[in-house]
Amino acid sequence: MSTLSTVLLVLLAVVVVLAGWIIAVYNGLIRLRNRVDEAWSDIDVQLKRRYDLIPNLVETVKGYATHERETMEKVIQARSAAMGAQSTHEKAEAENALTETLKSLFALAENYPDLKASQNFLQLQDDLKDAEDKIQAARRFYNANVRDFNTKIQVFPNNLIAAQLKFQKYEFFEIGNEEEREAVQVKF
Repeated sequence: MSTLSTVLLVLLAVVVVLAGWIIAVYNGLIRLRNRVDEAWSDIDVQLKRRYDLIPNLVETVKGYATHERETMEKVIQARSAAMGAQSTHEKAEAENALTETLKSLFALAENYPDLKASQNFLQLQDDLKDAEDKIQAARRFYNANVRDFNTKIQVFPNNLIAAQLKFQKYEFFEIGNEEEREAVQVKF
């Protein structure tokens, strides 16, 4: 075997290994991106469940607290804003605002003993707490997948491939300020 043949075989082996590595990195990035998208979809499912509970909750409160229209309108507006948010950042801000308005709605119930004792209200309250717990779990799952994806596209040498293929970082689904970090109180 000549020296030229050996050099060509070595070059061919290097090209094959490099191509294999590029394919492996690309497939890994696609797999992680799909996980992030799936995790975002999980958040959407839980948020939709919460959105569906809110009108029932508002109607139940209306039956007992008819002169508290302003609070109920704020809840409805916050729900609409949250449903219409597009980016991760907008969605997080809108969800935080909705959580705040729900806190005020539940605070209203303190003034209405009949409402606090209503089976319908208590069931909606439990359903909303369950939805909040599932949203929190979905956020953690999403943020873990975002962390993994963002790390993969930022570490060397993967960042060379990711940049060439235009992979972009995802935003974390974060809570804004310290007040918003407090749990929604739904105990009566």
